[in-house]
Amino acid sequence: MTWKPHLTVAAIIKQDNRFLMVEELVQGERYLNQPAGHLEENESLTAAVIRETLEETAWHFQPEFIVGIYRWRNPRQPSATYIRVAFSGAVADHEPDRTLDQEILRTLWLPQEEIRNPRNSLRSPLVIRALDDYLAGAQYPLALLTDLDD
Repeated sequence: MTWKPHLTVAAIIKQDNRFLMVEELVQGERYLNQPAGHLEENESLTAAVIRETLEETAWHFQPEFIVGIYRWRNPRQPSATYIRVAFSGAVADHEPDRTLDQEILRTLWLPQEEIRNPRNSLRSPLVIRALDDYLAGAQYPLALLTDLDD
């Protein structure tokens, strides 16, 4: 069997001192997460984060910066390693009647204190790490990403 990591993207979106988050159901458990998901075949990383944000929140996302690129090995699934590219940017053109992805229970605009509240279960440590990096001012140009389609 060939090992391969899960390549994912996430959106960090701040508006009025609140962050756009999703509450999702994973294997019967509720978690908070940034809008996030897997890269699909023949899709750029920026296209993936735009698509995932729309599918999970009904907001149109415009990436502005890369916050960080993270590797995390899930201790509950030792063979599962995740590579996450976190983007920051802005949203506009909300589609409140849009059907969200099946596992999304609801979208929330939360202050960082609420995201950090221990009573909230976060999907992974990547949620807080990317948030902390964003709050520390991490901003890398989107030009770091290059798609070569030959």
